[in-house]
Amino acid sequence: MNNLGFAGKIARAFIDSKLTPLIVAASLLLGLYSIVATPREEEPQIVVPMVDIYFPMPGSSPKEVEERLINTFEKKIWEIKGVEYLYSVSRPGMGMITVRFLVGEDMENSLVKLYNKVMSNRNLLPPGAAEPLVVSKSIDDVPILSLTLWSDRYDHHALRRVARELCDDLQKVDNVANSEIRGGVSRELKVSLDAARLSSYALTPVAVMGALERGNVAQRAGDISSGNRDYKLEAGSFISTPDDARRLVVSVKDGRPVYLSDVATVTDGVQEPKDYVFFGLGPAAAEKGLKGGAADYPAVTISIAKRKGANATWVAEDLLKRVEFQKGKIIPSEMQVTVTRNYGETAKDKNDELLFHMFLAAISVTILIAVFMGWRAGAVAAIAIPVTLALTMFIFNRIGYTLNRITLFALIFSIGILVDDAIVVVENIHRYFTTTRLKPLEAAVRAVDEIGNPTMLATLAVIASILPMGFVGGLMGPYMRPIPVGASMAMVFSLLIALTVTPYFAYRFMKGESHYGSEAPPEESWMTRFYRRIMGRLLHDKKVRYGFLATVVLLLFFSVSLIYFKAVTVKMLPFDNKSELQLIVDAPEGTTLEENARMVAELGEALRKVPEVTDFQSYVGTNSPFNFNGLVRHYYLRKGPSVAEIQVNLVGKDERSGQSHDIARRIRPALKAITDRYHARIKVAEIPPGPPVISTLVAEVYGPNQQSRVEIAEKIKGIFASTPGVVDVDWYQEDDQPSLRFEVDREKAALSGVDAAQVVQTLKLAVGGADVGIMHVPKEKEPVQINVRLPLASRSDIASLSSIYLAGSKGNVPLSELVRVVKGVEEKSLYRKNLKSVVYVTGDVAGVIEAPVYAILKMQKDIDNIPLPGGYRIEQRAATQPWSEERPGIKWDGEWHITYEVFRDLGAAFAAVMVLIYVLVVAWFRDFTTPFVIMAPIPLTLIGILPGHALMGAFFTATSMIGFIALAGIIVRNSIILIDFAELRRREGMALDEAIIDAGAIRFRPMLLTAAAVVVGSFVILFDPIFQGLALAMMCGEIASTTLSRITIPILYFMVESWKEKHKKKEEPDKEVEVQV
Repeated sequence: MNNLGFAGKIARAFIDSKLTPLIVAASLLLGLYSIVATPREEEPQIVVPMVDIYFPMPGSSPKEVEERLINTFEKKIWEIKGVEYLYSVSRPGMGMITVRFLVGEDMENSLVKLYNKVMSNRNLLPPGAAEPLVVSKSIDDVPILSLTLWSDRYDHHALRRVARELCDDLQKVDNVANSEIRGGVSRELKVSLDAARLSSYALTPVAVMGALERGNVAQRAGDISSGNRDYKLEAGSFISTPDDARRLVVSVKDGRPVYLSDVATVTDGVQEPKDYVFFGLGPAAAEKGLKGGAADYPAVTISIAKRKGANATWVAEDLLKRVEFQKGKIIPSEMQVTVTRNYGETAKDKNDELLFHMFLAAISVTILIAVFMGWRAGAVAAIAIPVTLALTMFIFNRIGYTLNRITLFALIFSIGILVDDAIVVVENIHRYFTTTRLKPLEAAVRAVDEIGNPTMLATLAVIASILPMGFVGGLMGPYMRPIPVGASMAMVFSLLIALTVTPYFAYRFMKGESHYGSEAPPEESWMTRFYRRIMGRLLHDKKVRYGFLATVVLLLFFSVSLIYFKAVTVKMLPFDNKSELQLIVDAPEGTTLEENARMVAELGEALRKVPEVTDFQSYVGTNSPFNFNGLVRHYYLRKGPSVAEIQVNLVGKDERSGQSHDIARRIRPALKAITDRYHARIKVAEIPPGPPVISTLVAEVYGPNQQSRVEIAEKIKGIFASTPGVVDVDWYQEDDQPSLRFEVDREKAALSGVDAAQVVQTLKLAVGGADVGIMHVPKEKEPVQINVRLPLASRSDIASLSSIYLAGSKGNVPLSELVRVVKGVEEKSLYRKNLKSVVYVTGDVAGVIEAPVYAILKMQKDIDNIPLPGGYRIEQRAATQPWSEERPGIKWDGEWHITYEVFRDLGAAFAAVMVLIYVLVVAWFRDFTTPFVIMAPIPLTLIGILPGHALMGAFFTATSMIGFIALAGIIVRNSIILIDFAELRRREGMALDEAIIDAGAIRFRPMLLTAAAVVVGSFVILFDPIFQGLALAMMCGEIASTTLSRITIPILYFMVESWKEKHKKKEEPDKEVEVQV
């Protein structure tokens, strides 16, 4: 076999090689290894270095904290390369800067750079400021497992003790990282001071605290030698029992010791609760095997994170085995342990489901080929598909990707396109076997040689259409990147397999179809004959031809108009269908813990009426175990008597008819009615399908001063609340909270020998209490703090507080003589973003059109009408902060910002795709006009994509856009194969019209098969809530473009080539005249 091209030579080398089956076996083994060895997770691991820096400055106002601390260090941190965002908040006595680096920046390097920058500028700390604290958080800190201990027999203290012991035991499991306990109360030695007794003994609270600290000391004093022996010398003794504390001498009066029990009540009890955790059962509790009544049971939750890179499924399974082992040992039989989060199990379920879908897609495509081309061709495809997938999965493993829903979707997405090379090669081998009289071996090699070069070009075109999507930036980049990376690698491997493995097995499986020696060519089908007649009319009748093209253009305009008329709405990603919801509750500042708990109990009663709820955990005064959404929104910092969260668990998605988003919409009105009675705010937080944001709708309000920012933000908040479909409206501005300030009369204090620091210390001790050490109890897992403070009744009364005595130079002085009480309002927090002061207004969407862009468009007009001095309008920006703060302005953020970034980057990727494909086709066909013919069908995909979304009632999402861009390469692939064959026929001497019709007739079969493979491969993800848009785009776009391009491409090619021929004929007489002259 001579005159073979590059593809033919490769096929000839492998078609009889003994290495070919070994390559297949090795590839499959690598794929199996990758499935077992690659860690499994539900979501991709996004590296977003995010660090919180705390700046304590006790006693300072928010304005002073902002001016003296935050502004100074923000400027220094902004100098660090790789910092993308700076968020800061200044509160009374405390400031915090959150530093977010660019996605993909190395976590360790970012932390080191930031730490060095802060520590090297400690000289900028103002007097009164304490050392800054740098704390990093990453996705690896998100707990994968939550265990809630609850009981109707054990109280919060008993649950906490068991939880502590169990948590310590679980920490021994391999690959366990951080673990935390939420809820319960710890043991505490309470020292409740009696103000009257202190006065009678002329003692102050500070003196008692000092005596306790000095009396609870023991230390190694050294070594002594006596009688040829060495002794370890120890001095002092610890407080190890309540009686030790009671007998402690705190002073001496009239020559007699004053014991602690003389001036205080010492109680071995539990801490005053700062938070509560309760466990409740829903109507679907039986589905989870839970039994109990309609009560809020005391509870404690253990949350456990895994080490970076560990397999979430294996770690969760090992932890649960350990829990089962400890039942009846550490865990009493009357105490229940409920798994309230298991991301290891959800990762396994999702992975198993997607692996099954991948297997189903591969089998479906194989059956499709077998039906159209026979079982032998199907058998060849059955080898090519798993070999390609196995190699792609191995590359995923080597790159460092985990097995998660995105990487597996990338493989499923690839199935429909990776089989194209095999289909084209097998179909051409089949055609050569049935239409030529060559020997089978030569026919197979010649078939590969003929189709190989255009197949390579077509494969490069598909890769060129997919790979640019890997350069999408922001948080969405890591979510999308496995799709272009995986699909591109799959296409490379599919081409290699098509040129090496496919000919090997096609020759052996299909040579029985060879017509070697036969004289009669097979008869064409009626469909082919019909196509030839139709195309003949279209090519030779201008009216029919232009009428068809006009119809196609009208269909295109109609399809695009569906977006304008909102029959198809645009959204970043659709709502996911999870088995959990989170309720975020904010009571008015100043609400007591008990009042907040009453409101949360009412919310629990409402949840007991929701049929899909299995159980819920109420966290009052503290945060629940955070997820990735809570990590970005900083829910883990939520503490205090006015905050609460409820974690709601639902039955599995296979056991309910509605999606989690439908349930969230249904329960929101009833829950809001309860919180409205308490003047509280509630947000129903769903787990986002993609990267989380601070809120779905965010208006960042900027302006020249805080007063103007708050005034405008309040008006915008009102616009949010009055806009249909906008819910969960909130803003970053606290309610007025009354405050009491004890102002020291400096003159009287100086005359009495008392300074302001003593007043502050005494009041802090009396009201807030002070932990002055621990009671040394060997068997306690948690330290037993010794807490000194006034009893609740005394510290809640101004008169009692005022009667406390302070030690002066001339004797003890009552506090009432040195201070006056001034009533006021607590100063509110101040926020900044990227060095600019801001007030945030937030909301969510839950209406007929649940996409933030439409809500923003509605609100923009109302915001324009907000009156401003001087007749100015509020500047509204979609992508960047206002350049100047001199005039009011807002920036729209939240989901809109990610939507803008993603569609901007995908648009740029699409432009790059067009350029790359054009360059490739120009290089191949050596013509500047042919590429336009080849690329013309790309817009035709919209004729299928947009009506398909409208019929399914689906959003046009980022995954839809990915499908549209990917289809550009697939459609161009078909165009290349068709036009390349037409030019081959023309080189053989066939007329233009006959060559075009012949190409359309002969090449339609592989075009139809590749289109059907895309449709079948995409169908398995059609009902996935996240990737439905991708499936619809691939299926509907492929059907429409394949149907129309079979006619459109030949027509356009005919028109362009006819024009070229006419132009060429006109030039030829001119050249003859020139020659004669």
